[in-house]
Amino acid sequence: MSERSSIEWTEATWNPVRGCTKISPGCAHCYAETFAERFRGVKGHPYEQGFDLRLVPEKLLEPLLWTKPKMVFVNSMSDLFHEEIPGEYVRAIATVMSEASWHTYQVLTKRAERLRHMLSHDLLAAAAQRHIWWGVSVENRKHGIPRIHELRTSPAVVRFLSIEPLLEDLGELELSGIDWVIVGGESGAGARAMRHEWVESVLDQCRRSSVPFFFKQWGGVRKKRAGRELNGQTFDEFPALQRSKFPSKEVRMKILSATEDKIAEVLGPNVQSRLFRIQGPSNRGDRCERFESLTEVAEKVRS
Repeated sequence: MSERSSIEWTEATWNPVRGCTKISPGCAHCYAETFAERFRGVKGHPYEQGFDLRLVPEKLLEPLLWTKPKMVFVNSMSDLFHEEIPGEYVRAIATVMSEASWHTYQVLTKRAERLRHMLSHDLLAAAAQRHIWWGVSVENRKHGIPRIHELRTSPAVVRFLSIEPLLEDLGELELSGIDWVIVGGESGAGARAMRHEWVESVLDQCRRSSVPFFFKQWGGVRKKRAGRELNGQTFDEFPALQRSKFPSKEVRMKILSATEDKIAEVLGPNVQSRLFRIQGPSNRGDRCERFESLTEVAEKVRS
């Protein structure tokens, strides 16, 4: 999506999937949906279809094309583990993350059961890589606490929680095996208030468990005015980074070519029909053309 991001805890966003569907109270005022729906019907815009779920295979190689290492929020405009995304496509995304190991990837989901299942099976190799961080959203006790359990029982080597929007006191959290915690309040029209003591509770627990704590924002209708300070302090803590050496352009082009072949093998011959099922019949011609243009993208970079 973008080589730069205004999200405080990342540097870039990468969206090989766009759109999503609501599954819990944390989705009520989804910033991604609000943004995408502004452009529904705008011909030629990336969000011409609003927030409808769709795959964007022409974006698959994007991290391999960037010219310096970045911290990358994967699918800031979707959810990688949405039940309608084919498993092969999730594996293709994981293949790119594994091969472009000079970046650090932050994968965040509300579909924690599927995350745990795939990390334990098809994504087992990706789960073991320290430059790929796997996280779950936590907004309240009912929906968020079970997600923490699913994450903790997955084989991911780097696990994080995005407690945003924090909608209530979460009580005592089980933070063993958790490597990072982000906390933030909801922002924008209709934003639900976040209380100081809820944030303090999470901070205190992070301190007791030696977990890095990142405070993103107080939120509200005027989030810039509310700011990011907690008790007069800004908390910008991260887990330790582990990136491989940034390769030369020649080496990156070789990795790009090899990754293309791996993606083609992962997706297999039957995936296009499954892509069509999500894209809808009105877009079949366009999506098929784009799906077949991965090689053209690579050639454009080499030229």
